[in-house]
Amino acid sequence: MSVEVLRRRFTVDEYHRMVDAGILHPDDRVELLDGEVVQMSPKGCGHAACVSRLTDLLTERLRRRAIVRIQDPVQLDDYSEPEPDVAIVQPREDFYATGHPKPADVRLIIEVADSSLLNDRRQKIPRYAAAGIAESWLANIPEQVLEVYRRPEQNGYTETLRFGHGESTTPLAFPDCPIAVDEVLGPP
Repeated sequence: MSVEVLRRRFTVDEYHRMVDAGILHPDDRVELLDGEVVQMSPKGCGHAACVSRLTDLLTERLRRRAIVRIQDPVQLDDYSEPEPDVAIVQPREDFYATGHPKPADVRLIIEVADSSLLNDRRQKIPRYAAAGIAESWLANIPEQVLEVYRRPEQNGYTETLRFGHGESTTPLAFPDCPIAVDEVLGPP
């Protein structure tokens, strides 16, 4: 006899109420993906260094043109609220104090992947595409490349580009802001 396992998806509001009730703690390394509370991978030294480089670089280059959010939530829909490593969002006077950014606010999402590479590539990047986010980057630490995903559709991005050391790319939302791979991943 087989038994069907039923899953219950949580909404973003229910997820927030779990924090308010103390079921989840603000320090827990979890995020909500498609209604499931998912534990995030630990951050290694390479991951942390890459996020720090991106923070410094993007904050300086995009000052007053965008808000650079680091490992903060983005509400994709009623069932997903991931915490990308970097989200470049449209400026807002309240700095999103009244609600997390939604896909229409996002100019670029960047995930930094070391131990989380397969999960980020197979789970998170496709969700960003399904939400209509125009561009997502994956700083692929193991392979030392920057993967750029563009042209979102419901089933994923239709354009994927890979850039290695010595190369650069430009975010679609900021065509006057070239970014060298070495600035993101560090020297080869």
